Amino acid sequence: MNDANPTHRATSAPPTPEDLRRLTENVKGPVFLPGEPGYAEHTDGFDQAVRHRPALVVAVANADDVVTSVRFARDHGLGIAVQATGHGASLPADEHAVYLSTRAMKGVRVDPELRTARLEAGVLWQDVIPLAAEHGLAPLNGSAPFVGAVSYVLGGGIGVLSRRYGYAADHVRRIEVVTADGELRVADQDENPDLFWALRGGKGNFGVVTAIEIELMDVARLYGGGLWYPAESVRDALHLYRTWVTGMPEEMASSFFMMDWPDADGVPEELRGRFALHLRLSYIGDPAEGERLIRPLREVGPILLDTVTDIPYTQVGTIHNDPPVAGSYHINNFQLSTLDEETVEAILELVGPGTKSAVSLEVRNLGGALARPPRVPNAVAHFPEARFQVYSAGVLGIGEDEAVYEGHDRVVATLAPWATGTRMLNFMAGVAHTDPADVRQAYTAEAYERLVELKTAWDPGNMFRFNHNIPPRTARNQRVPSESGRLR
Repeated sequence: MNDANPTHRATSAPPTPEDLRRLTENVKGPVFLPGEPGYAEHTDGFDQAVRHRPALVVAVANADDVVTSVRFARDHGLGIAVQATGHGASLPADEHAVYLSTRAMKGVRVDPELRTARLEAGVLWQDVIPLAAEHGLAPLNGSAPFVGAVSYVLGGGIGVLSRRYGYAADHVRRIEVVTADGELRVADQDENPDLFWALRGGKGNFGVVTAIEIELMDVARLYGGGLWYPAESVRDALHLYRTWVTGMPEEMASSFFMMDWPDADGVPEELRGRFALHLRLSYIGDPAEGERLIRPLREVGPILLDTVTDIPYTQVGTIHNDPPVAGSYHINNFQLSTLDEETVEAILELVGPGTKSAVSLEVRNLGGALARPPRVPNAVAHFPEARFQVYSAGVLGIGEDEAVYEGHDRVVATLAPWATGTRMLNFMAGVAHTDPADVRQAYTAEAYERLVELKTAWDPGNMFRFNHNIPPRTARNQRVPSESGRLR
């Protein structure tokens, strides 16, 4: 994929030992070369299907380190790869990359009066949630609190509050970013507005974001948790769910996931060694009303485990209960226009009880504010036709690789009649489905064309290419950004 755009390699000389010595002296964070202690530690990420082998690693300590590193890469014809946790890893960084590990940039500042938070590049949601909760506020974080906040937001960002409030990217006030020319810039509605539009949804294509300022929501508690159904209840539960979900208010978020649960430590006793459907529920509002809304789901059949209750927002991670286990994953995602009787039967045939599928499948209810354009436009596609999000995942490296690949192919082929042809960038990770043609499906046609124009203006050499890449146009007839950030 990298060779598809020949403009990205500059002709500058590769760095010499003296160049590397000067870089090490000019940054606060440590620099690691291949084989040195620390190199592997920083290049390893959550999704280990993507293996990075950059020319060097800079464990940046602050924005000045990022500026210095980007200028170093520019001067030596190298690309820039960025990683905090590696949950959204896509293209591996190669020997033509300077790899920036942002995990040390952990600054969080909450302003309860303005109801905002400023987050540095390495911050995790679990760093933000308790600080916001001290003031009865909540960020628009995802289902897993151990995911990096900044990359999540730049990719759009959906979580249990999103049907009510929209994408996390819809609620960004300000971005601090180092662009390909090595300059630290501010992007907001007034300063560099085109760049501000592109960064919110365009992810890492336009620079290295060192900090963002986000809005916080007035949410202190949720009525949420999970209902786990045994194999004999799954069909009835899913068919009830597909009709139940159509009548739910935007304050109700829901999704389901099913699999054969292992008999292993960390798995609740009720689920060990059993097939179970996990229905995740979250309601923003009066717990009594939440209980009334989900009562039919509790009464549809036997339930193995019921954890739905009134909880403080600090326990939001218990709703999906995503395991923080790194590994090699093969992942796919696409969106559905409906979840009708035939769709449910198709899903049961793919991954239901008795299938012993090597692929697990999650379906999230979208709609609500996710389908409406935000007050401040951004590059995220608010597809109104996308009512549900399919996310399928299989584990690689355990002797089932072919079954995983075949299982993904079956998911795509079987659910094609209901697919919208659209995807969500946050769920595009690993080594699959990260070509530009796949990335394009995360945007409207108009937004993608604008992103290409802005990429060509801000990063014509595709320095920022080890990502969900939006390749720039050729150098001919390029337009460059003016001081205001608008194309001229």
